[in-house]
Amino acid sequence: MADDKDVLRDVWFGRIPTCFTLYQDEITEREAEPFYLLLPRMSYLTLVTDKVKKHFLKVMKAEDIEEMWFDFEGTSLKWHYPIGLLFDLHASNTALPWSITVSPACCDLLHCPSNSVIEAHFMSSIKEADALKHKSQVINDMQKKDHKQLWMGLQNDKFDQFWAMNRKLMEYPTEEGGFRYIPFRIYLTMSDRPFIQKLFRPISPDGHTHTLGDLLKEVYPVAIPNDDESKRYQVVIHGIEPLLETPLQWLSEHLSHPDNFLHISVIPAPSD
Repeated sequence: MADDKDVLRDVWFGRIPTCFTLYQDEITEREAEPFYLLLPRMSYLTLVTDKVKKHFLKVMKAEDIEEMWFDFEGTSLKWHYPIGLLFDLHASNTALPWSITVSPACCDLLHCPSNSVIEAHFMSSIKEADALKHKSQVINDMQKKDHKQLWMGLQNDKFDQFWAMNRKLMEYPTEEGGFRYIPFRIYLTMSDRPFIQKLFRPISPDGHTHTLGDLLKEVYPVAIPNDDESKRYQVVIHGIEPLLETPLQWLSEHLSHPDNFLHISVIPAPSD
């Protein structure tokens, strides 16, 4: 892990230039100027958009914007998905800045009235991931203040604070060669199914190191083109397309989101 700390840091500090505009039908006292922000890929929209809310409060009543909703080209953006995943899934091949529309109400999404709701969702994901990796042994050995350190590190964008605790969740006995199972979710823009999630080990029974390609062959084989066909899909993690030969264990340790899941977007390849 120490040798690849630069990778962890680069992933953590990934940013997406974004332009927020107010929904056209909103009645305001004066025209609302767009608001520009560098969004952290690792965080959640409702955690990092206080500045957006304050900006639009200049032209709206406070009660009208108490709970903000975001959409991109008519697609509602889920608050419980990490920002980087939302961008990879919905806007990977669009021009920057990412153009997000703000509106005060939406019936399509789970309501998110406070940061405590995001914290509960975040900690639930970490616990699920550790159940897969270590049978929950690591997270259960942590104290409540350790759990809080993980959350505060994410909320306040503090890399060292977060990783001082998260590194424990990334350890495993050397003789085992990896986690028990890899916590991953594969998201498809072409499906009504939220995501694909199955039990998948980083090492095969005969000691073979499983790769990203092995996972896709098992879980979503159409993502890998045959030798005689052109590429139909892009497999994106944190805005990049990792080589299919990349060991899954390495990806899980270095490209997982703070919730400890490897969020993998499978999107149609651009036609040009």
